[in-house]
Amino acid sequence: MLWTRWLVLLLCWGATSGEPQAHERDAAPSEVQSDYRRQPSLPRAEPLDFGFVPAAVYDTHAYYEPGAISILFHMVHAFLYVVQPNTFPEDLIVKVIQQNMGGIKLEEWRKWIYYEAGFLICATIGILFVVLTPIIGMCFCVCRCCENCGGEMHQRQRKNADCQRGFYTASLIVTTVFITVGVLIAYAANHNMSNQIKSTRRFINTNIRDLKTFANNTPAQIEYLTTQYTSAKNKVLSDLDNIGPLLGGRIHSQLEKEVVPSLDTALRMAGGKVENAIKAMRETKEALENISSSLEVLQEGTGKLQASLSTERASLSNTLSDPACTNGAVSHTCNTIRSTLSKLGISADFSRLPDVSHALANVNTVLRTDLSNIVQKGYSSFNDTPKLVKEQTRNIVSAVKGILDKIGTEIISFSKMIPVESSLANFTVFINTGQKKIESYYPQIDQMDFYRWIGCVAMLCMVVLVLAFNILGLLCGTCGYDKQATPTTRGCLSNTGGNLLMAGVGFSFIFVWVLMGVVSTLFVVGGNVEKLMCEPLANRQLFKIIDTPFLVHPAKKNFLPALLFQNSNIDLTLGSMYRECHDNNGLYHALQLETMFNINSFLNRTVYNKDLAKLFESVQVDLQGITLLEPAGRDNLINFANSGIGQIDYDAYLDEPRGALENALKGHASSIRQIHRELVVAMEQTMSTLSQSIKLLQRMSSDLPVKVTNILSAIDAAEYLIIHNASHVVKQETKGYSQALVGYFKQYTKWVKNSLSEEVAQCKPISNIVDSMEIVACSFIIDSVNTFWFGLGGCCILLIPSIIFSVKLAKYYRRMDTEDVFEDMGNTGYHGEQVCNGNLTVDSSPCYDTLTRFPRASAPPSYHDW
Repeated sequence: MLWTRWLVLLLCWGATSGEPQAHERDAAPSEVQSDYRRQPSLPRAEPLDFGFVPAAVYDTHAYYEPGAISILFHMVHAFLYVVQPNTFPEDLIVKVIQQNMGGIKLEEWRKWIYYEAGFLICATIGILFVVLTPIIGMCFCVCRCCENCGGEMHQRQRKNADCQRGFYTASLIVTTVFITVGVLIAYAANHNMSNQIKSTRRFINTNIRDLKTFANNTPAQIEYLTTQYTSAKNKVLSDLDNIGPLLGGRIHSQLEKEVVPSLDTALRMAGGKVENAIKAMRETKEALENISSSLEVLQEGTGKLQASLSTERASLSNTLSDPACTNGAVSHTCNTIRSTLSKLGISADFSRLPDVSHALANVNTVLRTDLSNIVQKGYSSFNDTPKLVKEQTRNIVSAVKGILDKIGTEIISFSKMIPVESSLANFTVFINTGQKKIESYYPQIDQMDFYRWIGCVAMLCMVVLVLAFNILGLLCGTCGYDKQATPTTRGCLSNTGGNLLMAGVGFSFIFVWVLMGVVSTLFVVGGNVEKLMCEPLANRQLFKIIDTPFLVHPAKKNFLPALLFQNSNIDLTLGSMYRECHDNNGLYHALQLETMFNINSFLNRTVYNKDLAKLFESVQVDLQGITLLEPAGRDNLINFANSGIGQIDYDAYLDEPRGALENALKGHASSIRQIHRELVVAMEQTMSTLSQSIKLLQRMSSDLPVKVTNILSAIDAAEYLIIHNASHVVKQETKGYSQALVGYFKQYTKWVKNSLSEEVAQCKPISNIVDSMEIVACSFIIDSVNTFWFGLGGCCILLIPSIIFSVKLAKYYRRMDTEDVFEDMGNTGYHGEQVCNGNLTVDSSPCYDTLTRFPRASAPPSYHDW
């Protein structure tokens, strides 16, 4: 065969190559391979891009920043912490709920009382305040009517009267300022509640709009998941259509790590480049031709030289027989020449050397072959692996395509079986109906909030009325006060100021107990809601209570799944659901719907079913059809190795040139030199050419059998690897190819799982509803209510010192009916006074006895009082 002859040619070239050409031998195989073999192998698997699930954009931002009023909220929270510093009684609440408020043990009541101790104390104080304030007010009123408790219109003169008046004035001013601050705090809280209740509509509208977006966007997201199966399917079909270059290329790539080095070894043994091989064979041919022509020349020259030497030897013998040569002075020389006559001849016999025409004919046969075709065929059989794989898996590819189409139909059918669209359509109708109902309550809510606002303002107006009397009383009393005037001669403005202060005292007694009742009620309710509802909701402790196993019923483990799915054994909690929705994950994962609709199980069962697995496992590739060296080529290669180049008797050829013409003729110099010039020199040149050619052939053919054996061993090893040992490679690569196809479906199922968990039906609106309810209930309402009672309660408490300071200060502003009378005590500096019809006169004798009419208030002060 041509390609086997090409191996022989390369072998011959290897015989002519020495070590200095080693770099050429190493470079040769790669150059041959670059022209005739291997295509790159594609990667085993490629990551699929399924795109992005259509994302829903939600409008609700469940975040509230109260602004400047947050300072007041923090003050209230700090006050409630002082009142109630105990930790949240989670265990106690759970026990109470589990016992359904019945059969609560005494120890548990004690724990409740201990937890509510701060509220109970404050509530008790408030109740006492509510009860005692009107009683005290009535007693105070009765006492003053009896001219007690400062009700008598007489003021005792004291040395430190101005200091006392200044102290009471300053104290009342400070108290009034603090009461005003309390009123402003309460009013700010009341106004903030009204404003925030109006902004509640924004939360309601955005939450409803987000729910609609959730309902409208979910079907499109689910449809997107089902349609993306086509991406995985198309990729699998593409790989199946290219199973030849993919699977076959991988098998070829793995096998060439062993097969190609074996072939390369043969190439390196044979020499490498085609051009060098051709040159080597031509040199071999020239050497054989030189041997053949030189042998003919030497055989013909040997006969002529033998005849000439015989004639010259006979002539020289006659000459030496001359008596002059036998007797005389030259006899010794002649005898010497005579003794060497036997050596005047030729010892070489070129006629017995073997003929090399047979080897020359073999070389000429090799040179007539198509070397390029032989080189290409050297790898063609092995490089047909992808084509062989494609032909052997044709039926499997068709079967897989049919199964993939069936799987796609099943996925679409399964998605239609789940009533997502109808359920979400009903949900949308429910949302629209609920929105209309909520909006129908807006006018009533506004009206109720207006009444609430009016009521709170009315309560604040009660305090403002007292403040007005205090402020006006202070202004009138301070502006109308005259130090030179006596208590009975005080001006109208000063007297009005005192009356206004007393009017404020009266209204304080009328209103303060009512206000304190409201404050106490709001304090107990709002404070407990803050501590038991808002704070646990903010730190999510409330979820822990709701998620307590067997909280509602001894037979129901979890509350939420029992409510939603009528299955309390599902490990679903309100806290976990809220966290998932707060992170905007999918509702499928948040509600753990895989317990009811296990889509992953369906996809694993459907996308990669048993039939598909069997088809992938049935992919088998048989490489026994690959043959690197046919039997005929092997026989030709062996026959050529034994064709005669290695069987030439190179020693015989070399011995004949070394023994020719070693005796030089001395006599008959001119004749012998003529013979030497005409015959011997030409024969010497021919023998030199013959010697070089013989040595060249001897060097090339010395290791010819070994090289042929090595080439055959390398080819046999490569064929054995392909036919026998390649089964493991084929099995491994086929398994890898099948896993790559399965990997596309695994990517799809994993992507579906991640999308269901994170992107499909993102339940942020649910957590937004909870956060919005917390903001509205706690931040808008409870914080405002607590701030309102905090400000109003401060006003109520401060009204007590306001009453005391007003009563004390009014004595210095009001016009008295009587005043103290002092006798003139000489050089002591005292003077006498008398009261006549309410008019003060300075005289030596009084009009009437003040001790009789005013035994207590009108008694003259003793000396130590001054």
